[in-house]
Amino acid sequence: MSLKLSDFLKYERIVIQCHDNPDADALASGFALRWYLEKQGKKPRFIYGGNSPIAKSNLVLLNENLGINCEYVKTLEAPELLITVDCQYGESNVTAFPAERVAVIDHHQASGTLPEMSEVRSNYGACATVLYEMLRAEGVDINTDKNVATALYYGLMTDTGDFTEISHPSDRDLRDLAAFNKSLITLFRNSNLSLDELRIAGEALQNTTVDETRAYGIVEAGPCDANILGIISDMFLEVDGVQACVVYNILPFGVKYSVRSCVKEVKANELAAYLAENIGGGGGHLVKAGGFLKKDLILKEGVAFEAETLKRFIEDRMNNYFDTSVILYAGEYKADLSEFARYRKKRFLVGFVKAADLAESGKQIAIRTLEGDVDVTVTEDLYIILNVNGEIYPIRRAKFERSYEQSDEPYVYPGEYPPTVIDNADGSRISLLPFAKSCISIGGDGIYAKEITGRVKVFTAWDPDKYYLGREGDYLAVRLDDLSDIYVIERNIFFKTYDKWDA
Repeated sequence: MSLKLSDFLKYERIVIQCHDNPDADALASGFALRWYLEKQGKKPRFIYGGNSPIAKSNLVLLNENLGINCEYVKTLEAPELLITVDCQYGESNVTAFPAERVAVIDHHQASGTLPEMSEVRSNYGACATVLYEMLRAEGVDINTDKNVATALYYGLMTDTGDFTEISHPSDRDLRDLAAFNKSLITLFRNSNLSLDELRIAGEALQNTTVDETRAYGIVEAGPCDANILGIISDMFLEVDGVQACVVYNILPFGVKYSVRSCVKEVKANELAAYLAENIGGGGGHLVKAGGFLKKDLILKEGVAFEAETLKRFIEDRMNNYFDTSVILYAGEYKADLSEFARYRKKRFLVGFVKAADLAESGKQIAIRTLEGDVDVTVTEDLYIILNVNGEIYPIRRAKFERSYEQSDEPYVYPGEYPPTVIDNADGSRISLLPFAKSCISIGGDGIYAKEITGRVKVFTAWDPDKYYLGREGDYLAVRLDDLSDIYVIERNIFFKTYDKWDA
């Protein structure tokens, strides 16, 4: 982490600023930051600018019931430190108040030069999660103040479409661990939809575009809360012949969109990320996801920020997504081995955990990783490999013993997010790392592999319901001892872990 909350403590005149027309995530993030600073003896102001004060009923209730008390201001005397939350200073949706020094805490894609004091995590679903992790790094438990925990939970909930667009395990941690006020969350949730927004949903569904060949639909909605986009997309997906859909609205500073899918060949989170590639961020769940395209980055791509042009842009990306994706199924794919070369794993140190050390046989557990929650059933012969870049995957004992030998070297996890196992029955959590031991790759039986030249979705024998995505430059692999066992290896990992093998 490049920026710590304690870095702010050397300043006295501090102002925390939301973007104009703040949403729940911005209010929650700024509230949590002010709470931390006040606990350290500071007296920060918490403000937002723009053309009008907050009027949306759920945000008014949020402000009043949790004691957020974010001030609406039109002018500001330059503070010693101005910290923008859920936005970046200088963007079109942030009033440019003067300041001696600026800091940024955000979860959106960076569109320009950031100040030296910045913490931007664009792979997080909400700025609330960024604050949650920064508070944890300072040893601060959000659950010591129920209002703070409730605010952060609600900020994440609203910015991820009722948690359907969660894109990072830290988001899942905040969702699962926050000790929030259930009655207040119910109040906020049931005050979210206005009559005007109900009309927006109805009008949007009268102007849908459906591509019958590719089985997807697109619709533009008027300006509305992000949750309304989710409501519209849920309804749109019920239309016969629509297997995936995108519902979007154009805002002054970008395009917010919601994605839905009802077929395993299209992961909503992967499609959402594809739509935002180079111009924003997207993510979520397998069937529900969403994202945001930043106006500044759209313009840098040479795309006019106009309704018809943006619609054509989204349609073009959707068409390209469907037309350039090759789908392979383990057990059905017959590899032409003349196109493949033989490779064998290098000798290198990785980690492993015996699943039976974590839970009793027969238990259903989820391995929480950067790629998502992987559900498995504990058996005596189930091992979990912690690979060179921190990626995690299950393996059976027979294959483990052919491919690895145990080592007495202490194990050090190299990844960003320390993996956790969750007992699906009671929700309890166990860190994998205390149980991890080292092992050395010994090559095993080797693989056939070839470089991928486009986009490939591979349904593996291990998990036939979810595909693994291979992009141009990655490698498609087939095990020498089992030609039905196909999978994808990322390019950087492939060259770290495999050598050509002419045996």
